[in-house]
Amino acid sequence: MSGDGAASRSERRKQQTRQALIRAAQQFLAEGRTAVSVLDITTVADVGTGSFYNHFATKEELFDTAVMAVVDVHGAMMDGLTADIDDPAVAFTQSFRLTGRLHRQFPELSRVIVNRGLGMLTADEGLLPRARRDVGAAVEAGRFVVTDLDLALTVVSGATLALAKLLLDEPDRDDAEATDTVTGHVLRALGVPEKNVAALIALPLPTATVQVTGLEIGQNA
Repeated sequence: MSGDGAASRSERRKQQTRQALIRAAQQFLAEGRTAVSVLDITTVADVGTGSFYNHFATKEELFDTAVMAVVDVHGAMMDGLTADIDDPAVAFTQSFRLTGRLHRQFPELSRVIVNRGLGMLTADEGLLPRARRDVGAAVEAGRFVVTDLDLALTVVSGATLALAKLLLDEPDRDDAEATDTVTGHVLRALGVPEKNVAALIALPLPTATVQVTGLEIGQNA
């Protein structure tokens, strides 16, 4: 029992160190600073420099992990909020509208995505596969009219990134109004009739709570 307890404590310490490194990397990414040293990262993380290499082989590996952690939090949150929605067009619209609003709720994490730029849109994990899944399901259900799924995803992902940057650059802009306007343009690009666009955007949004970097933050849509 004592051995198991010691092993558990050791594992917890390792996980705490790993999370501290990831949070430090996210901070640098949010600031647009990636030309930093391992010492810079471990100083912010408040861990020993030698501990870095117990978890990551390179800074690039850490930064990639830090970005995907942000994306995974967002993706899991959207999946949870739309899991009970049967209509894939509604699920996609709700997810897109919520994502726009989250940029103001979690600006530091939003900046991670914006500063990572096009790399976020071409990754094999995270945002793009979820968008492909949701848009593809809506096409199969006859709710979206898309002849080239890859081109449709280019529109969706480009609008997502551009909206995030706009809301970060213009903090006084109404995020809900801007997001719903962009959502309308995206839905039209996906072949949704005008009357259905208005109906989809008019649906109420849920209230979300998500755990981000150890803090419980509420988001009221």
